[in-house]
Amino acid sequence: MMVVPLGNINPVKPVNGKDGNVATRTSISTQIAIIGGGPAGLLLSHLLRRSGIENVVLELRDREYTIERVRAGVLEQDAVNLLTDAGLGDRLHHEGQRHDGIYLQYNGSRHHVSFRELVGRSVWVYGQQEVVRDLIDAHDEAGTPARYSVSDIELDNVADGPATVRFTQDGEEFELTADFVAGADGAHGVCRPSIPAAEKTTYQREYPFGWLGILAHVQPSTDELIYALHERGFAMHSMRSDTVSRLYLQVDPHDDITNWSDDRIWDELDLRLGTMGWTLERGEIFDKSITPMRSFVSDPMRFGNLFLVGDSAHIVPPTGAKGLNLAIADASYLHDGMVAWYRNGDASGLDEYSPRSVKRVWQIQHFSAWMTRMLHRFEDSTDAENPENPDYDYQVQLGQLSQLCESPRGMSHLAEIYTGLPFLSHPH
Repeated sequence: MMVVPLGNINPVKPVNGKDGNVATRTSISTQIAIIGGGPAGLLLSHLLRRSGIENVVLELRDREYTIERVRAGVLEQDAVNLLTDAGLGDRLHHEGQRHDGIYLQYNGSRHHVSFRELVGRSVWVYGQQEVVRDLIDAHDEAGTPARYSVSDIELDNVADGPATVRFTQDGEEFELTADFVAGADGAHGVCRPSIPAAEKTTYQREYPFGWLGILAHVQPSTDELIYALHERGFAMHSMRSDTVSRLYLQVDPHDDITNWSDDRIWDELDLRLGTMGWTLERGEIFDKSITPMRSFVSDPMRFGNLFLVGDSAHIVPPTGAKGLNLAIADASYLHDGMVAWYRNGDASGLDEYSPRSVKRVWQIQHFSAWMTRMLHRFEDSTDAENPENPDYDYQVQLGQLSQLCESPRGMSHLAEIYTGLPFLSHPH
């Protein structure tokens, strides 16, 4: 396997420092500069390296934060296939849990949606931090680790390239020259703001609720994920392993987590997830937080030689379990375009990256918004013309769920999108 260096180090050159004095900045060159060392950036780097394309990954956070950050935990079928084909499947298949369906719960009754029977596909429960850990291990083994704890990242000349990325690491200033920049630095990074406002359109929606999520040392009380609509709000039972459960409650996004004692959380989960003859097992809660929910899209996902990847371009509410999978799809698409360009001088994949990715993003935005609207209580559910009937929308949701669960075609549609739209084929 070809080992690609971190970047060609050139002699230092004088630059004007921030204080006006002359300083030195180490010059580095590479083919692809990747801003962001999360799953999107690390996966793109890994795929490019395996295809013989040199790249450098820059990450603002330190290495341990990147590994330990708790995020999504459901991988689509094609995401698992891609990671496996890329040599990242050993722990995933050993420690991850294949799930062949989900449960939808309403009116106190639980209904199984069998992915295997409906569409012949599955999903895997495997936390994002585990994917990141696998990627970091692969980079360490190849001798191509990311540059962590960098600061003061600035992009220049991304419109027509070669692009310049200036940054500081361990007090030393660097200037990285690259053919292209992949912006995988998330919703609050520097890459998306580097696209002029006149060159992009952003779409967003803030939801009037958040998710209170917990991790608990307790064996899961279910074999597959439970999505529950209750009069008091949404609840979900997921898991991370045979001994760690992941559960969620719909709450006010501005609520203070200190208002939620462990007993209060378990009591509310018991109420919303409860069904006759079923017991929710309790255990030690070792992590809890409240996360606001929103949808966001920035279009296009390319400006000149800068390409946006993952959360830097789009965010979905977690109801459909799509955020990590969208990032993996982006990395796969962009990798394919880069390979075609460097091997054959074919720019069509790069030209098609944004329209193809944005099309997929909006399809997933629809699915995530549909799942969110169907399974959450909204504050504006009161009928303005008939305020004495405040639960009209809730009854509509119950009707929607009963119609869905009684329709094999309806459940097949849910299963098709939940297990994942197909990825593009990619060379190995």
